[in-house]
Amino acid sequence: MANLNLEKDGVLRSFSDSPPTHYSVEIQFFSLLIEKYSENGYESKEFEAGGYKWKLVFHPNGNKKKNVKDHISLYLVIAGTDSLDSSWGVYVDFRLFMLDQNKGNYLVFEDALTKKKCFHGAMRSAGFDKLIPLEDFTDVSNGLLVDDTCVFGAEVFVCKERRTGKGECLARMKKASVCKHVWMVDKFSSLGAQFYESEPFTAGDYDWKIMLYPKGRGEGKGSHLSLFLHLASPITLPPGSELFVEYRFCILDQIHHQHHHPSSAKNWFRNGIGWGCRKFIEQETFRQVDKGFLKNDACIVEAEVTVHGISKALSQTSPQS
Repeated sequence: MANLNLEKDGVLRSFSDSPPTHYSVEIQFFSLLIEKYSENGYESKEFEAGGYKWKLVFHPNGNKKKNVKDHISLYLVIAGTDSLDSSWGVYVDFRLFMLDQNKGNYLVFEDALTKKKCFHGAMRSAGFDKLIPLEDFTDVSNGLLVDDTCVFGAEVFVCKERRTGKGECLARMKKASVCKHVWMVDKFSSLGAQFYESEPFTAGDYDWKIMLYPKGRGEGKGSHLSLFLHLASPITLPPGSELFVEYRFCILDQIHHQHHHPSSAKNWFRNGIGWGCRKFIEQETFRQVDKGFLKNDACIVEAEVTVHGISKALSQTSPQS
């Protein structure tokens, strides 16, 4: 890693054989993450250190809000501050980590100008806009991104307190094949309930269901059909885990075969949380006979689902200082 400057852009770099004490994130599909989070960055789950809650925010192609590009941006953010009084302030000594997968040690990042940062109501985050150039990060010889996988983490010391560390692993599915499910909805004109559910179907080893709102939901209520994708019961997803899923809905044109399908979307799914489209298709358009979406009082809904990865909770025990 000879081409990585040990002090640049206000960032002091060093090396450590020990993993981060408090939290780590393993991403096994960086190329997918850079598409999804190029604008707002990826936020980790919350973790605790020094009696406070924290999270990491990772910008895979620079923090766009600060006009940063072609760099990795990484920040420590204090969370759960609503329970603190208005005059709260926390002095923190923190270090951010990236694993060198070639050498098996960690590249450690610290502020070159100040040892401690004060988090308060007007400054809830601290970190590095230009942690490392993207060119250096993606250079396999540096070991930071290997086989589309990277690992980063944090140590956060408040009054020198250390706690049991936790983490998460963003793992790519070995076989991310597209699953297509077709649902025939009969007697549409007699549907009076708020929503209807399809039979469960399997994609990525998990069971799913389509939820149809004939009269719309949210801002689509009364004007559109709404479609959503949910994990089906019984739910087998481990507690604290989430699935990174690409999905697309389609209503078939039974006359001309010119189907209605907006662009696909990618989202994180977990127990009890579904995603979809409140304004999938206008009621007026859907009911026009010449469009073919509703024929013989029946419509055909199709869903394409690809499970790309899973975020799994990890735990690791660290010694008390």
